[in-house]
Amino acid sequence: MLQLKRVTLSRGQKFLLEDASLLIHDGEKVGIVGQNGIGKSSLFKLIKREIESLSGEIELTNGTRISEIKQEIPHGNLSALHYVLSGDQALSQLKEQMLIAENSEDGMKLSALHERYLEIDGYTAEARAAKILTGLGFSQEQFNFPVDYFSGGWRMRLNLGQVLLQPADLLLLDEPTNHLDLEAIFWLENWLKDLKSTILIISHDREFLDQVAGRIVLIKDQKLLSFPGNYSSFEEQYAAQLEQQQASFLKQQRQISHLMKFVERFRYKATKAKQAQSRLKMVERIERVSAVRLNNPFNFEFKRSPEVGNPMLSLTKASIGYDEIPLLSNISLSLYSGDRIALLGPNGAGKSTFIKALAGDLKINGDAVFNKKLKIGYFAQHQLESLNLEEGALWHLKNLDRALLEKEARTFLGTFNFIGDTIFEPVKNFSGGEKARLALALLVWQQPNILLLDEPSNHLDMEMREALSSALQMYDGALILVTHDRYLLKSLANEFYLVADGTVKLFDGDLDDYQRWVADRQTKVVSPKIDKPVKVISARIKLPDYDRQLAKLEKKLTEKLAEKLNIESQLANPELYKTIDKSQELAKLTEVLANTSSQIQILENQILGLMELMC
Repeated sequence: MLQLKRVTLSRGQKFLLEDASLLIHDGEKVGIVGQNGIGKSSLFKLIKREIESLSGEIELTNGTRISEIKQEIPHGNLSALHYVLSGDQALSQLKEQMLIAENSEDGMKLSALHERYLEIDGYTAEARAAKILTGLGFSQEQFNFPVDYFSGGWRMRLNLGQVLLQPADLLLLDEPTNHLDLEAIFWLENWLKDLKSTILIISHDREFLDQVAGRIVLIKDQKLLSFPGNYSSFEEQYAAQLEQQQASFLKQQRQISHLMKFVERFRYKATKAKQAQSRLKMVERIERVSAVRLNNPFNFEFKRSPEVGNPMLSLTKASIGYDEIPLLSNISLSLYSGDRIALLGPNGAGKSTFIKALAGDLKINGDAVFNKKLKIGYFAQHQLESLNLEEGALWHLKNLDRALLEKEARTFLGTFNFIGDTIFEPVKNFSGGEKARLALALLVWQQPNILLLDEPSNHLDMEMREALSSALQMYDGALILVTHDRYLLKSLANEFYLVADGTVKLFDGDLDDYQRWVADRQTKVVSPKIDKPVKVISARIKLPDYDRQLAKLEKKLTEKLAEKLNIESQLANPELYKTIDKSQELAKLTEVLANTSSQIQILENQILGLMELMC
């Protein structure tokens, strides 16, 4: 499908690719990895012909439809559902043409357009868009909310939904999991696995690449290095390759050293001069093997935090909420030094609210005891916005510690890869990842004995995520973590708490169990892992006849589904589109189909609601 032949690409004076080649076959799912700034996004631009290579060829199968996620935050009053639908330009154009033909009473043209609309699955488009929105975490009510209603992160989810609806032969996904929670990531993995399209994915989420990618392409030293298998397989292969490279390097260095000793010893002796020159030329002709450099630019650690007695904090039958309305209640939890707790739960269930309350940003009602020596370190994405945009990393650090010497500050900031004059660079010029690194650096400097981390790995590349994981593993205080990064969850958490259904409870299981819990919840099955309150109902109370109501609704649904099938069968009849006399019948059938689909949706919601009451 796609082939790069000896391509050389530069950005300004920097070479991103040099004489690089790559072959991608139809249907492959390929992860693109490499350090930030190495050229991953530029590779996508090159494939889309938005930039040109200095040399080499790019071959793409004729007629290949390419789709990618828009990186700009969308705006407007278009509903969420119709924004996703608008991503399919062919569908949108066809609907406009149908409207024009209908207004001009051009029956023949309208018939042809309806036939084309049927061919591209136009009648199922709304259902497909709704399925995508649901998978990405939108409620049915939110389908009709305008784009401007949503926060920036949710609008980026709409961009992802839009590209998933578009028919594409080649799908380019640049950090698709950045604004998703775990539930949406689980769904996206399954959706992408089922897609027949060829997919190229830029991602710093190793677990996501493990689930979706069947090949990894590493951009390194201006080359495109291909490895079969998922990300974990790539790591093993790459480590073995580096080990072999280092062995070859050491062997070559010994060989060069031996030859140079002969040269140095005999180059000035007449009887050996020719042999010495011959060996010198041999050394010059040797194609050098590079030494392996595995230095991570990030190498920080938490200093020993002040000791504090246990428990560090204790909640008993506590409640948390906004405007005296509890979002979470009946919370009982004690935190001890060394605890590593990760919070799981559906989006909007209250994970961030719980973290905010522990940080002191929200009132906790009930029995809440915090140790007097407690020093809380709190990281959340909104804190990045509170950084002084006009000042640099050095200013922010010295603002915390006025007595800090610049030399010591430079050394510390260097462990977060703020080196040289970059410590003076104003924050307004920082990327999202650089802002996150600075916020984490400021947090580390304060030596907290409790860390509350809400999505700390957003915008961070793999090297920084690994450094963060290593530092947190050595951290001697207590940790409560909210993240969609399964690598961090697996490497750090020793306990999981579930935030769901208005409370916070210990979750008896691991991430695999949680994924099953999510799947069960989506199909309205209560997970056995979670304690469910027992309903105690007096025998004197007459119970509603739910079974009879359910049977009636299911009967109506069956009838409506049969009606829909009959209408679609009629619409599939070619005779309907051949004459202008049929245009009114066609319009009527289309209208009836829309009404029937709406009724089916209402019945399905009524059935689901009734089933919830019966649980």
